[in-house]
Amino acid sequence: MHELLRIEGLRTLFPGDGGPFAAVDGVDLTLERGRTLGIVGESGSGKSVLSLSIMRLVPPPGRIAAGSIRFDGQDLLSLPEPAMRALRGRRIAMIFQEPMTSLNPAHTVGAQIVEAITAHERGVSLRDLRARAVAALDRVRIAEPDRRFDDYPHQLSGGQRQRVMIAMALACAPDLLIADEPTTALDVTVQAEILALLHTLQAETGMALMLISHDLGLVAGIADTVAVMYAGQVVEHAPSAALFAEAQHPYTLGLIASAPQAAEPRGRLLAIEGTVPTSADMPAGCRFHPRCALAAAPCVSTPPPLRTFGSRHQAACLRAPVEAIAPA
Repeated sequence: MHELLRIEGLRTLFPGDGGPFAAVDGVDLTLERGRTLGIVGESGSGKSVLSLSIMRLVPPPGRIAAGSIRFDGQDLLSLPEPAMRALRGRRIAMIFQEPMTSLNPAHTVGAQIVEAITAHERGVSLRDLRARAVAALDRVRIAEPDRRFDDYPHQLSGGQRQRVMIAMALACAPDLLIADEPTTALDVTVQAEILALLHTLQAETGMALMLISHDLGLVAGIADTVAVMYAGQVVEHAPSAALFAEAQHPYTLGLIASAPQAAEPRGRLLAIEGTVPTSADMPAGCRFHPRCALAAAPCVSTPPPLRTFGSRHQAACLRAPVEAIAPA
């Protein structure tokens, strides 16, 4: 497979009361053309900042302080802003979390898809622009796309608005699509439809997909590889089947155990106590150790390296290999 995206040593900083803190801290990842990489972790783990770093859309005063992002062999961090602007939407596209706030309520959905096309293509007739936008709506399985072209976002359901966002993202046939929590606030049935749609469109177009979610189970059926993030770092990275069958990091094991399908017969779910640390209370050593059922003395002072277990399976845990977290 041809490598499309390579991230090495990426650090993205934001100012804090105690000085700059790294929302993304030393991340290394790769993604091949036509494949799906799932990025999972709780809110505050750095997933969205990672995606904005790839797009070079980190809101100031945040900044990318170190590392490299290479897309199809091209160093994105060294590109002048006009060149990066030409790349966004055309070769790298992104679906943001909340379609109602991402879509402009004052413009029809068709006009917004047309705008996505004309941002990168000049000289296309109005008739062809409308035809391409309607075709984009049809591709994402929106019924009566010619009529929906003239609808405003408030006239559509949440699932339909998310499909419009996907249509906009795919309007220029990107090589990489970043989907940041694409099923947020949607019911379970619509979530499944959106994920199935993304999977189908990927098969049709051959694009690479980076799927960001707080729900490990959500990406299980679609991702080829999965990276688990915690407190700005990748703590486990493996092929999807290997990660779910033989997770090596206590945080990953906790996420799997806390999913609904892991419930006990009485319906009780396991839970990971505590929350993701903030910049003000970032622990020394392993950042997960205050919440870890397997933490030992070395975990408190020694940052764990990302070690390899078996083929292409990496985990940052001094206690690995581990087998399971016992119920509390």
